[in-house]
Amino acid sequence: MTRYTQALGGTSHSFDGLVELMAKATPHRSGDELAGCAAHSDAERAAAQWALAEVPLDRFLHELVVPYEDDEVTRLIIDSHDRNAFRQVSHLTVGGLRDWLLEVSSTDDAAATLAAVSPGLTPEMVAAVSKIMRNQDLIAVARAVVVTAGFRTTVGLPGRLSTRLQPNHPTDDPRGIAAATLDGLLLGCGDAVLGINPATDSPHATSELLHLLDEIRQRFAIPTQSCVLSHVTTTMGLIEQGVPVDLVFQSIAGTEGANSGFGVTVSLLREANEAGRSLRRGTVGDNVMYLETGQGSALSAGAHLGVGGVPVDQQTLETRAYAVARDLEPLLVNTVVGFIGPEYLYDGKQIIRAGLEDHFCGKLLGLPMGVDVCYTNHAEADQDDMDTLLTLLGAAGAAFVIAVPGADDVMLGYQSLSFHDVLYARRALGLRPAPEFEAWLAGLGMVDAQGRVLPVDATDSPLRALTGAR
Repeated sequence: MTRYTQALGGTSHSFDGLVELMAKATPHRSGDELAGCAAHSDAERAAAQWALAEVPLDRFLHELVVPYEDDEVTRLIIDSHDRNAFRQVSHLTVGGLRDWLLEVSSTDDAAATLAAVSPGLTPEMVAAVSKIMRNQDLIAVARAVVVTAGFRTTVGLPGRLSTRLQPNHPTDDPRGIAAATLDGLLLGCGDAVLGINPATDSPHATSELLHLLDEIRQRFAIPTQSCVLSHVTTTMGLIEQGVPVDLVFQSIAGTEGANSGFGVTVSLLREANEAGRSLRRGTVGDNVMYLETGQGSALSAGAHLGVGGVPVDQQTLETRAYAVARDLEPLLVNTVVGFIGPEYLYDGKQIIRAGLEDHFCGKLLGLPMGVDVCYTNHAEADQDDMDTLLTLLGAAGAAFVIAVPGADDVMLGYQSLSFHDVLYARRALGLRPAPEFEAWLAGLGMVDAQGRVLPVDATDSPLRALTGAR
C-alpha cells in the first residue's frame, strides 16, 4: 500500500493508501462523514486533492480500491480495461488528465477524441479526476462528450433533452396512471421512456401495467418505449410469458456486495440484456436496459469497504457502478441523486455537486447519462436547488431527466421535476425532444418549427381518449 504525503500551510498531511486519499479528497458530503472516511477539515481535503493530482493514472490499474479476488465489479473493471485506448493518456497524472480533458473539450473534434479514450479509463480514474474539478469543469467536459443510444427514440444527441415520464400512482390505478401520462404527453414529455415505479413487484401487477402502457403507445403510435421498474427477475419471467416488455430495468451499485443486496450479479444482468434484445421490439436501436444508481447505495447496504476494510467514499463507489452499466450497453442510465436522503447528501449544495459529478463520470465512461433531479422532504434542499441543477445539467448535455406531475411523486414520496420544468429547460437552453418523438408531436400540431411545445386543449387533443384507459 502506497503512503501519500502532502505539505500544506506548514502542516504535513499523510494518507494511507489510495482508498483513504480518494475519500479525503472528495468534496464535503454527509455520507462520507457517516462512513467515517471524510476529511476532517478543509485543509486536509485540499492537501488530499493536491496529492491526488500527482498520482499517475496507471497506478489505478495496480493499486485497487476494492480487492480483485473479492469483488466481481473490480474484476469486470480490470478484465475489460482497453489498454490500447489508455495509451493516449497513460503517461498522465490525475491532474494531467484534468488539464487534458479541458483542453480537448475546447477543440472541434472533442467528441471523437473523448469517445476514443473512454474505454481506456477506469471508474476510479474518472472519479479521481472529478474530485479535483470545479463545477464548471464538470459541465464543460461533459458537454463535449457525445453518447447516444436508441430503441424507438434516440437519446443523447447534442441539442436534445429527453425525459422519462413517470406516471406513478399509490395503488397503480390505471385511470390515475393514464391521467398522469396524458398530462406529460401534452407537455412534450416521455421521449426517453414511459416509466412506472409499481406499488408492488408482483408479476401480475407488473404485467397489467406493461399491457396498459403498451396499449397507450400503440393506440396513439407514440415513438417511445415503456418500462415498469420491477426487479429484473420479474421482468425476465414476464418476457418468457410473452408480455410486451420494451426495457429491462434494474438498480445497480459499485460493489458485488451491494449488487447482491439488490439481488443481482453481472451474469444475471447480462442474461436479462440478452432476453430483452431477443424480443427485437426496437426500431432505431437495440439498447434495452434501463439502469438506476445513486450515491450512498453501497453504504446503505453495508457493502462499502475497500482494501484493508477501509471505507470507500460514496462517489467512487457510485462511479464503479457505471462499469456495470457500460458492460450492458443500456438505453438509459440515471442517478437518483437526492433520493436516498440527507444521510448521504445533506443539502442542496451537496446534491447539485453530486449530480454534476455523476453526470460527468457516467458520460465520460460512455453512458447515455441522465439524472433524477430530486430530493427528499427531510433534506435541506428545495425546488430552487433543483432549478439550478436542472439548468446546469441542460448546459452539460444530459441525455434525459425525470418528470412527474407537479414535481411531487405521490407514490414514492419525494420531490423531482415537473413537466413544466422540462419546458423551461428546453426553451431557456434551446433544447429539443428526441427527433422521433418531436416528429410525432409535430404531426399532432403540438410543437412549432423549433420543437417548442404549443398550448393544447386536452379536450380537443387526439390524446383525449387516454383518460378512458382501462
